[in-house]
Amino acid sequence: MYYFEVWVTSHLYHGYEALSYSYDKVLESGSLVIVPMRQKNTLAVVLTKTLKPTFNTKQILEILPYRLPQPNLDLMAWLSEYYPAPLGTIASLFVPSSLSRKHKVRDVHEAIKIARSNLPPLTLEQKAVLKQINDKPSNSFLLHGETGTGKTRVYLEMAKQTTKSGKSVLMLTPEISLTPQLVRDFEQVFGQQVITVHSNLSDVERRDAWLKVLLSKKPVVVIGPRSALFAPFARLGLIVIDESHESAYKQEQAPYYQTLRVAGKLSQLYGAQLIMGTATPNVVDYYVAEAKGLEILRMSEPATKIVNAKPVVEVVNSRDRTLFSQSLYLSNSLLQAIKTALDNKEQSLIFLNRRGTARLVMCQICGWQALCPNCDLPLTYHGDSHSMRCHTCGHRAEAVTRCPVCKSADIIYKSIGTKSIVELIKHAFPKARIGRYDSDNTKAERFDQNYHEVSQGNIDILVGTQLLAKGLDLPRLSVVGIVTADTGLTFPDYTAEERTYQQLAQIIGRVGRGHIAGRAIIQTYNPDSPIIGAAINKDWQAFYKSQLEERRQFGFPPFCYLLKLSCIRKTPASASKSSDKLRQDLLSLTLPIQIIGPAPSFYEKTKSGYRWQLIIKSKSRQPLLRVVKSLPANWSYDLDPSSLL
Repeated sequence: MYYFEVWVTSHLYHGYEALSYSYDKVLESGSLVIVPMRQKNTLAVVLTKTLKPTFNTKQILEILPYRLPQPNLDLMAWLSEYYPAPLGTIASLFVPSSLSRKHKVRDVHEAIKIARSNLPPLTLEQKAVLKQINDKPSNSFLLHGETGTGKTRVYLEMAKQTTKSGKSVLMLTPEISLTPQLVRDFEQVFGQQVITVHSNLSDVERRDAWLKVLLSKKPVVVIGPRSALFAPFARLGLIVIDESHESAYKQEQAPYYQTLRVAGKLSQLYGAQLIMGTATPNVVDYYVAEAKGLEILRMSEPATKIVNAKPVVEVVNSRDRTLFSQSLYLSNSLLQAIKTALDNKEQSLIFLNRRGTARLVMCQICGWQALCPNCDLPLTYHGDSHSMRCHTCGHRAEAVTRCPVCKSADIIYKSIGTKSIVELIKHAFPKARIGRYDSDNTKAERFDQNYHEVSQGNIDILVGTQLLAKGLDLPRLSVVGIVTADTGLTFPDYTAEERTYQQLAQIIGRVGRGHIAGRAIIQTYNPDSPIIGAAINKDWQAFYKSQLEERRQFGFPPFCYLLKLSCIRKTPASASKSSDKLRQDLLSLTLPIQIIGPAPSFYEKTKSGYRWQLIIKSKSRQPLLRVVKSLPANWSYDLDPSSLL
């Protein structure tokens, strides 16, 4: 009998140590097996052969005909140390749960046909960037390219070179909504070599995609969001992280990993090139790239020059109500720009990072406000269903017609959302074809399901939230309108200005891409804001320097590491007491850390109780890992949090 340490791929296993099982034959590391755990059978990964334990072991039940590549095993081990989490949770990232089910597997050995595509010729700037990359093939690169400069064309050329050398390509995108555009571009070149991986696939589709990557004898191009990091590549030669600044690359549940950090480790394990592409780099990423001597490649010239690529940008002062004589929320300039686009059979995009019809429901007599009973946050009114919804926990309630406190019927709906914008535009342009794209969409309404219709110009006016700000190239789009440009600046977080800058620069960058003349209308209550000014003028260096100085002064990344600790208790008093105790326990460890708080979280009330938090700062990451290992079981943690809200 032989004995093996395995990692089970079950979220039910909360331990931090491998489990031991026996089998009557020698198994290789990475072998996928079925093992009994408690009253269930579960999928597991064999790590290594070990000595006979001092306790009785259960036997491995079944050996599956698949094996994880060694780099996957190494990445699993590294992840458990760098972003500590239960081993069952980490292992489940690497293997599809449906692999153990008795489904008939589709033929994964199908012949791969390479498509032929007439790619546009490379610009001089693109050629220069490619030469820099090829001159240092073992390096990582930050590709800082303005919107419309043709970063995707560079990715395609690098992918062609990589696959010709017999290695596969991993192409990461922050949102599923961007996948159709990338898949279209890559399929035109690579045909059936392209494999799409994302969470909207069914269990069977995810399993079959995973098997295609594992069993393919030829190089493949895998496209997907951060979960694609854990695909089982035989040989990986190139990792591209598109829109690398996006917060969606941060995993917001255990293990709380940053995609860029994991991709960096993955590139080391495979000896693959890593390219991080963005028009608006994160302050931390840019600083780290400079500090580590990574190559920073700059692109500023538009790839398409059919017309003058620089868009006309108009800033509208929302405090001047004479500029809003036709609509309460849409300025006269914006309405006229939309009309002109419609007359020219061009598209318009209206951006508002608020869903629903109204963000505030209140009584004008006594001041009562509709709040979520779970989260104590304002409920959003949705006019299409005449209901109120909490966008934090999902609580729903019927819309009120009378105040539950004073019984007054004088209920008002304030602070507009995307659904209200759609109604206003329908009223102003009744013949226009309008598409609303936000996370309230049904599956059939989602942007990724309607990308072809939008790209072909069959939608005249797009209305949506931040998912429309990311990486879209719509040749017929000539007008961008930002309803409220300064919403993000009000959030009490050290990244608020950075995110506002990135969002505005990205939205403005949807026009002026060289296809047709572009125009951007920016409505703001702070027209003199330096953040808004820097975004309009694409003055990233000035913005970067000011942000760096602020963070140095107040001690935020990149000048320290952060750890966010959270607890949820039944009452605010018990949450406060528990937080105070933990603070004292941490102080007794005498670690080189700074403890901020405790304090209520920004979203304090939850369905389970009241959330309080402590923020830990340190010049080194190691003390934070020691803090994590010392935490009580009823505390959660987030290493390298993307925000402190």
